[in-house]
Amino acid sequence: MSLPKQVRLVEVGPRDGLQNEAGELIPTATKIELINRLGNAGVGYIEAASFVSPKWVPQMGDAAEVLAGIDRLPGVTYAALTPNLKGLEGALAAGIEEVAVFTAVSESFTQKNINCSVAESLERFDPLLERAHAEGLRVRGYVSTTLGCPYEGEIAPAAVARVADTLYQMGCFEISLGDTIGVGTPLKAKKMLEAVAGKVPIEHLAAHFHDTYGQALANLLAVLQEGLAIIDASVAGLGGCPYAKGASGNVASEDVVYMLHGMGVETGIDLDRLIDAGRYISTALGRANGSKVALACG
Repeated sequence: MSLPKQVRLVEVGPRDGLQNEAGELIPTATKIELINRLGNAGVGYIEAASFVSPKWVPQMGDAAEVLAGIDRLPGVTYAALTPNLKGLEGALAAGIEEVAVFTAVSESFTQKNINCSVAESLERFDPLLERAHAEGLRVRGYVSTTLGCPYEGEIAPAAVARVADTLYQMGCFEISLGDTIGVGTPLKAKKMLEAVAGKVPIEHLAAHFHDTYGQALANLLAVLQEGLAIIDASVAGLGGCPYAKGASGNVASEDVVYMLHGMGVETGIDLDRLIDAGRYISTALGRANGSKVALACG
């Protein structure tokens, strides 16, 4: 199948990328500056914050302040993760435009991550979805461990399809399929997508692939060739699953955009400005830039 003419990039760096940063709390002003730089680079969808308990995710404790401080550019969607009704209330008060919920395919991973079964995690979303829809908010659904689990190993594509379909039937407008520990390979990614697309229309599916084993770009190309046109990525390759051995984080937004532009696929993103945003946050965090494109460009 031919490639899509245009891909929508969902930038998850400010949330998924920063939430597990160890050490001192990242200054609110630094997060605001990163989000503004991403918006000015032409990124049209930015997951800006997470309304979770600061007790469990200290780096996201200033979500309201971040959202109050950013420059809300026209045409840019600013979204937040909301694991429960309390989180949704916080997001509504902050004027968020879209929210996201998350679960996993693996029972073991779900128990370790959010202390409940997959079925229980899905049941918890019912009141949140009802309230969000009543407020006119769209809800995105994340599904983790779609290509492998650190505890259970291989994950059956049919199991991924069941969870994704449940979220879609519950009212999630888009389902992001996460290779949380980055173990997937192109053929496995293709087969997983085929199974899910048999239940959920492919235009409502996104790929969220980590690059732990260096397979993310190859896996993305495989699903792009199947017609998927929404990709989650993290500027400078920020982030990573704390349960994955050697986790190197999400695939870098810069590397994804470089690949897409090189294939003639439109993103609406200025790659040079995106690289600058990645360099900014890498310097601010005092860490190596995880984007190969950024490193190659000096």
